[in-house]
Amino acid sequence: MDIWLTSEEAIKRLGVTRATLYAYVSRGLIHSMPSPGDPHARRYAREDVERIQQRTEQRRDPQKAVDRALHWGMPLLESSITLIAGGHLYYRGQDACELATTRSVEEIASYIWLGSFERRFDAGATQIRPTARTGRLPFIARAQSILPIAAAADLQALDLRPIAVAETGWRILNLLVSHAVDFPETALAIDERLRRAWAPRIPNAGAIIRAALILSADHELNVSSFTARCVASAGANPYMAVLGGLAALEGPKHGGTTRQIAGMLNEIRGELNPARAIADRLRRGEPMYGFHHPLYANGDPRAMLILELLQTSLPKSTELALSIKVVRAVREILDQKPTLDFALVALAQAMRLPADAALTLFALGRTIGWIGHAIEQYASGELIRPRAKYAGMLP
Repeated sequence: MDIWLTSEEAIKRLGVTRATLYAYVSRGLIHSMPSPGDPHARRYAREDVERIQQRTEQRRDPQKAVDRALHWGMPLLESSITLIAGGHLYYRGQDACELATTRSVEEIASYIWLGSFERRFDAGATQIRPTARTGRLPFIARAQSILPIAAAADLQALDLRPIAVAETGWRILNLLVSHAVDFPETALAIDERLRRAWAPRIPNAGAIIRAALILSADHELNVSSFTARCVASAGANPYMAVLGGLAALEGPKHGGTTRQIAGMLNEIRGELNPARAIADRLRRGEPMYGFHHPLYANGDPRAMLILELLQTSLPKSTELALSIKVVRAVREILDQKPTLDFALVALAQAMRLPADAALTLFALGRTIGWIGHAIEQYASGELIRPRAKYAGMLP
């Protein structure tokens, strides 16, 4: 799907005259640019046109528009971080898949948080080691147990100005990495610390892990980012915003679906014919977890890139071969393509990473987005407080 429309397409979608379309452009409501190959024609931003369509719908039927807004509907909040359009994911206007193979995690954090690749951060000294008791917990639980303690010790986290929040965010991210793997050396890049702890002998493991972190960084107002943003809107410090994001991410309808995907692949692994095993699942009414993303008609580009990197670096992996067979079978049977969640599980299994590594990677990468949304929300100064549509017994 192209992110630009011709004038005829825009006029038809909006149901307006050409003069009205030009008026929208002059008022800055619709962005336009010259059409390649025809200097006399212009193209119009699909997202802007769709936004005006949704506003028109809201005026005609406000309740219907509100009901849809919370279910993949009209945008609720403005954000300058992520754009999903034309089958691509963009961070501040740049293709995330390209950034995943050309930039470092620190550069992406700087870009999402402050709009520049140049900022360098100090990981700080707030490094609280896990106790014997917390060390046995899954990563999300360890992170949730340590963040309030770290927040109480980090007085700089009370400074909610953008640059200060970015510095706090980098300390939080490094703290979480230290609790994800027993490799506390903060002078190394985050992806290198994960590589040394998880996959020291796998070719290009660092590049693949780095790409996974960057591609997980943000994805618009998903439920965890919206939760983090709500927490930040109350004025809570960045540690608490990340804590809220982690709570939502672990749910089985969000990042927690990686556990369902891993269980599904383990089940299929025991079958001689993966395609038949998939058909049997469908006959039993069991879903294929990790396939079909509503925002990508032609497939999740994040998943495609990670799977391509894995196939290049681990062509003989039996675990990866199973994942690819499943992808092909689901495409043939259901005409559906894998999501980021599936690709993260394929990565973890192909590299033989620890249990829950897929969710850990997701959480570490998404922490960057949570901090970015917190920065925007602090700057707005607004409390997110929607009204409820009462549906109970009347007084």
